[in-house]
Amino acid sequence: MDRSAPVGAVILAAGSSRRFGSAKQLAMLDGRTLLEHAIGAAVAAGLTPVVAVVPTWLTRPSSLGGESVQWVGNPSPERGVSVSLRLGLRAIGDEATAAVILLGDQPYVGPSIIETLLAARGDRPIVAGEADGVLAPPLLLERSAFALAEAASGDIGLRQILRDNPELVRAVPIDRHPPDVDTPDDLAALERP
Repeated sequence: MDRSAPVGAVILAAGSSRRFGSAKQLAMLDGRTLLEHAIGAAVAAGLTPVVAVVPTWLTRPSSLGGESVQWVGNPSPERGVSVSLRLGLRAIGDEATAAVILLGDQPYVGPSIIETLLAARGDRPIVAGEADGVLAPPLLLERSAFALAEAASGDIGLRQILRDNPELVRAVPIDRHPPDVDTPDDLAALERP
């Protein structure tokens, strides 16, 4: 494994936001959209390229400026996060040796979590944070594991594959998984001091 080769990011943000009631990718938290938080974490951690998989109607925010973020539209978000995962991994390009999979509705994934995943790379093709016995995003896929996304289906993503193939996963203990925003109440809870 060449640790000097780039590691990319795939940000999954094409969901329909049914429970949120409006486009949660554009919901504001601390002066930035939820999607901008995820992109900012990837950029701050030095991941390249950064691929944001979004609904086709979502235009690239001008606030991203010159940041090198590839904008990939998912024409079928109703088919689940698995479609977005495949689109994102296909867009990563050949230079990246791995990809960190981030969720666009986890605004408080910081660079330190990403750096923990990167530092744990080794003999297994998947690195995932584990809290309370649960493996969950963000997670890192080595290029050799990209094909696993082809077996993922619906809105489950890699969850079942991780459960069924623990020998592929390097579990990294973390205190707790970053909160995600599924409802307006989830967002309000993050806004409280």
